[in-house]
Amino acid sequence: MKHYWDGPLPNPQERKIDEIRMVLADQGCSTSRPLYFMYRDLARSERDRAWLVSNAIRYDMTIIPPRLLSGEYVKTKGHYHPPAPSNGAYPELYQVLAGTAHFLLQHRGLDDVAVVSADAGEIVMIPPDYGHVSINPGTEDLVMANLVSTAFESEYGEIEIMHGAAYYEFEGQRWEKNPHYSEVPPIRFLEAGDLNWNQTSGSIYDLIGERETLSCLNHPEELTEYLSVFQRL
Repeated sequence: MKHYWDGPLPNPQERKIDEIRMVLADQGCSTSRPLYFMYRDLARSERDRAWLVSNAIRYDMTIIPPRLLSGEYVKTKGHYHPPAPSNGAYPELYQVLAGTAHFLLQHRGLDDVAVVSADAGEIVMIPPDYGHVSINPGTEDLVMANLVSTAFESEYGEIEIMHGAAYYEFEGQRWEKNPHYSEVPPIRFLEAGDLNWNQTSGSIYDLIGERETLSCLNHPEELTEYLSVFQRL
């Protein structure tokens, strides 16, 4: 972890299989090892922390070691974000620091499902009103950073009830529909480079202090055009 972070580092939250068993294709599989590690609310300096707090934003990092769970690639539990006081649900900004990520995104109305592939250095803005799951389809650790509003708590209930997102990804990048969903559209496959959110390059941590750039994390209406482009790709 220290290879990717040079600031104060708290102990990680560990996600264990019993916490996500209900969203796996095979709910009977088992492992004693943690599936992934979450480092919440990071800041390299008190100045950065003060800015993040005053702007209701949090910087996190997540490490997902490679693993197969009865043939399914290891993944995060998945969740939706609630609506903001303004129009739309809260978005979230991710950057892959190492490895490859498949971000499975599904519109809350289940009229759109997309998978965005992102490699090290690439950035993905999760659009408003999309639930999301992060999958490690590779053979090395997937290390991700994210910036997200602190004005809400993630909503896991719908994903839990449906035993996961609309699709499961298995070894060999084979996708299977989750049978608990009656009807879902076919997956749209996208690359992170297709999205071009804000033409941002470098580390998303360097965006701390740029109020205008990150205000969309608390004001999803600012992403209306981005959402429209995302849905047309």
